[in-house]
Amino acid sequence: MIEEHFTALGAALDSARSAAPRIERWGRHLAHVFDQGGRLLACGNGGSAAEAQHLTGELVGRFLHDRRPLSAIALHADTSAGTAIANDYGEHEFFARQVRAHGRPGDVLVALSTSGRSQNVVAAAKTAQEVGMMAWALTGPAPNRLAALCDDAIAVDAPSVATVQEIHLAVVHALCTVLDESLGVPA
Repeated sequence: MIEEHFTALGAALDSARSAAPRIERWGRHLAHVFDQGGRLLACGNGGSAAEAQHLTGELVGRFLHDRRPLSAIALHADTSAGTAIANDYGEHEFFARQVRAHGRPGDVLVALSTSGRSQNVVAAAKTAQEVGMMAWALTGPAPNRLAALCDDAIAVDAPSVATVQEIHLAVVHALCTVLDESLGVPA
């Protein structure tokens, strides 16, 4: 079982290497967004929420080296707002309403969903585009609704949710590496 998992992970990682040029573009674009005073919003459910918070933590804190804090918000982390939104507007609005509150034209939403079908994440991506944000998706196998809706997507073709999430973490770290390089953070 362990051998099969590592074999699947290796295959998915080999496949993800083809996303390197996309990750480079995302990192350079994010550097520009942050230099202009913009922010990144991130959302996901369950393990994808953890990945979203991992990304924002690397940006607000530091990744490998000290740099200025970058404006990044994991939308699931505000439990009071989130539970009020879910109660008053329904769970499908959980992220979308926060995108309306915090997102500005030119900002970036990173939407994570291993299935690519999470209604609240799809609604957040639609809302991001309505307010003039760039929407990027990290998903499981394509085609899926979220990847098709977003401005750009990295769809991980892997047989299990665990493997998809592990590759998403590798993409998050690669994105942070490119971003720091683009911001001129000394190595």
